[in-house]
Amino acid sequence: MAGRALVLGGGGLAGIGWMSGVLYGLAEAGTDLWDADTVVGTSAGAVVGAQLTSGKLTPATLYERQLASSAGEMTGHLGSTAMFRYARAALSSRSIESYGRKLGRMALAARTPGEAERRAVIAGRLLSHDWPGRRLLVTAVRADTGAFRVFDAACGVGLVDAVAASCAVPGVWPPVTIDGDRWIDGGTRSPANAQLAEGHDRVVVIAPIAAGGGVLHAARTQAARLADAGAHVTLITPDRAARAAFGRNALDPSRRAPAARAGREQAAGHHAEVARTWSGGPSSAGPGLET
Repeated sequence: MAGRALVLGGGGLAGIGWMSGVLYGLAEAGTDLWDADTVVGTSAGAVVGAQLTSGKLTPATLYERQLASSAGEMTGHLGSTAMFRYARAALSSRSIESYGRKLGRMALAARTPGEAERRAVIAGRLLSHDWPGRRLLVTAVRADTGAFRVFDAACGVGLVDAVAASCAVPGVWPPVTIDGDRWIDGGTRSPANAQLAEGHDRVVVIAPIAAGGGVLHAARTQAARLADAGAHVTLITPDRAARAAFGRNALDPSRRAPAARAGREQAAGHHAEVARTWSGGPSSAGPGLET
């Protein structure tokens, strides 16, 4: 499958803001990624991807939404105990499915807001509740088996439910019920799931979470594999200023605006390599990974 893919990773509300800022900053500089043939969205990236492909927003209006009031959002928090359980599960699991099952058990046992309440928050983020005409892939993990699933327009699942499932951070938000099964955050499989861009010859990966660990593959590892397979790939991860803007809690709505501003500022430093990757013109570098 030739063509261009945009991969948007997980990273909470701060990640939504930062990716929106990066996309706007790149568009300001002259490279608009809105025309991607395929958009892969995981967790925060599912929210941004659904908005990007809706046809109802420009890069500027998506960015402006991050600066607006956060009324209607919910503040989540991953405490030190939960983070320890995440790390222990990643290091002790022999397969990514085993890791998913461990976090699935954690998610199913956690005390969280109600599923309907959380779904309403996700619905409020999306200007369109219909799957777009362009190819949008939204990732999630089945809580009881750790199985990976990719939702798309042909899957028979509504867009709001698919995005809510992809955003169901274990231990913070409730698993999402779809056809009797419970689903959790697609980031449980990978922070970016850039492997879904395989077959595209030009790929931009925007990943709020750069690291992996244990069986959890980092965005950089996945981007390098795409490049090794012959794709032109650019990977963008938060710089120091962006990480500071994220603060200590990426699930805090108040971090969205500063992260968006940081993303917009950071984009200028990445424009040249993104333009080379995306344009496909004679000035493009050969296949490989740029960061």
